[in-house]
Amino acid sequence: MLTTLAAARSMRATRPGLSTTRVGAVIGRNVGALRSGPSYWIVLVSGFFEPLLYLLSIGVGVGALVGDLTAYGRTMPYAAFVAPAMLAVSAMTGALAETTFNVFFKLKYAKTYEAMLTTPVRPVEIAFGELTWATVRGSLYTAIFLGVMVALGLAPVGGALAAFPATILVSLAFGAVGLTISTLMRGWQDFDLLNTGQFAMFLFSGTFSPVQNYPAWMEVLIQVTPLYHAVELVRGLSLGVYGLGLLGHAAYLLVMLAAGLWFAARRMERLLCP
Repeated sequence: MLTTLAAARSMRATRPGLSTTRVGAVIGRNVGALRSGPSYWIVLVSGFFEPLLYLLSIGVGVGALVGDLTAYGRTMPYAAFVAPAMLAVSAMTGALAETTFNVFFKLKYAKTYEAMLTTPVRPVEIAFGELTWATVRGSLYTAIFLGVMVALGLAPVGGALAAFPATILVSLAFGAVGLTISTLMRGWQDFDLLNTGQFAMFLFSGTFSPVQNYPAWMEVLIQVTPLYHAVELVRGLSLGVYGLGLLGHAAYLLVMLAAGLWFAARRMERLLCP
């Protein structure tokens, strides 16, 4: 086994750069796991329903009591305000679920990545492969969710098409951060902290109420969080509210993606190739 690992490390050293073929091999492994049994499909599909249920219960149900809402200089049904936020949450949830729980299990317990390293695959290619697969999962959620929004009359077709690329960026950004978090986790108990932080962002990122309704200090705090920028970007595009602010939200997510992926790749290199 040691001889095999030494040979694989030597082979990786002679293959500098990033290989799309080897990244594709990591993605192919996940596709193979998807085909292996129904359990993964159940987990995959279940992640879509949480934001959908929130949309139906709060956006539509509570929205019937709230009535119309004034935001972004226009008046709109409450459900139309909440729906893009749930879309951003759906992209975040899909990406984080894949790059935290699943990656942590493969990294710490299943030793899947150690097996991959007996091939020419490098840690950075594992990171890119897992991020790409997480983005596919997040995009699957958002594509279906956009169809629901259009069917319910909560977004025009043009707005849905404009918002979809933004949801891909959201999945990439949160997926990269999820990879970093997985490399820092000490055990399953740490996921309680992750879930708490994720739920807090879900409640206080302009999802159910304009951030201007909060106290000034809380509004500033919210505007620092990543889900706020994801919600504002997706909501602006889906509602057709364009402006330079959208570029700022996109830039925030791009920096988040680059920093998260860079740090995750370095951490995987350190953990898998000590």
